[in-house]
Amino acid sequence: MVMPISSGGDHAAETESTESLLPKNQQRGGGGGDGDEGGGDDFHGASFAGAVFNLSTTIVGAGIMALPATMKVLGLAPGLVLIVLAAVLTDASIELLVRYSRAAGAKSYGRAMGDAFGAFGRGFLQLCVVVNNVGVMVVYMIIIGDVLSGTSSHGVHHHGVIEGWFGPNRWNGRFAILTITTFGVFAPLASFKRVDSLRFTSAVSVALAVVFVVITAGIAIFKLARGQIPMPQLFPDVHDWPSVWRLFTAAPVLVTAYICHYNVHPIYNELRDSLQIRPIVRTSLLLCSAVYITTSFFGFLLFGDATLDDVLANFDANLGIPYSSFFNDAVRVSYVLHLMLVFPIVFHALRLNMDGLLFPSARPLSCDNRRFAVLTAALLAVIFLAANFIPNIWDAFQFTGATASVCVAYIFPAAITLRDRHGIARKRDKLLAVFMIVLAVVANAVAVYSDACS
Repeated sequence: MVMPISSGGDHAAETESTESLLPKNQQRGGGGGDGDEGGGDDFHGASFAGAVFNLSTTIVGAGIMALPATMKVLGLAPGLVLIVLAAVLTDASIELLVRYSRAAGAKSYGRAMGDAFGAFGRGFLQLCVVVNNVGVMVVYMIIIGDVLSGTSSHGVHHHGVIEGWFGPNRWNGRFAILTITTFGVFAPLASFKRVDSLRFTSAVSVALAVVFVVITAGIAIFKLARGQIPMPQLFPDVHDWPSVWRLFTAAPVLVTAYICHYNVHPIYNELRDSLQIRPIVRTSLLLCSAVYITTSFFGFLLFGDATLDDVLANFDANLGIPYSSFFNDAVRVSYVLHLMLVFPIVFHALRLNMDGLLFPSARPLSCDNRRFAVLTAALLAVIFLAANFIPNIWDAFQFTGATASVCVAYIFPAAITLRDRHGIARKRDKLLAVFMIVLAVVANAVAVYSDACS
């Protein structure tokens, strides 16, 4: 998501982003005709808690569902360590991004890239955000389809919630469920022109994610206390070169799990005290790391080698506890509802950056209802079709994580640092930047190669 600092030469997406994510002391109003955009009430800046909430909501999405499967690939001990290391590396990349944005006077990620690499850099950043966000939202739809209508893996069918309640029917098949969700939930929520209009749905989405984590941990602890859980696989099963290459397939999933860089600048711009951005980022990463570690540990503990790429699909059988069916449904429904409510926030950034790519010289998107409607409908259609044809979330994470996500999260902040147009880079910064680029490129290249060979 990109925002301008001046009127000259800015993309339409950047102008729209300023209106939707209001800088402090800027009037609300203008740019749109729907009733949620009223004007006249001042915005005096976001609080520390509100900023942590918004950034954490950006981070915790569908990636959490694929993390238990990475434990199956990496083993529990290395997997949990890598989750922490990914958070540390993300913190370092955001710190570099914010520092160089301040030096350049850039109010957006796109402006920071433009300052370092010109119009090409800004456009490439927008393209990567588009690819990443489309991939993320395709994953959301795949999970919703898996959980509500069921999925098959290795010849075994895992029943969906609605399929289990009413039996298999045409109206609760995957295509029908995603059609109903798209028109009944996504389209209405995607019609809002301001992120602020989604603040209440965001609050509910975080609460639902916490419900999922608490129930999953509670079930695992209960079964562990009763001796119903065998010893988990602590380390990976490495016995030949293909098994070594397979370890790298977890890298794109870890990259995707922590990506939030495209929303750092909008949150930073809205703060009452901009110096709080550093502790806000660290608090958010600490909170999300705790959620990820808890889910990865207890999710893999519950299902072991039977853990699916989308762990929610595992919650369709008898868990060996009282009221198993109730808890199965509670876990799956809570997280599906969470994803439905996170979807419009990610979609908002997608629409702005796509508009900047396609219509760089047009008037702000909020002022053109026809362009807004056509772009919204077209993007929803692309995501809907992709979700019906991509087989599972692991494939989607492999693509977005190994391409756009790794650029947005690590390569671009490191490249800005190495470019160092303002002469503020320390030797340690440049060494860190080189390390991030080499690690990101090598790990993800091997992941793509391994995934293609398998």
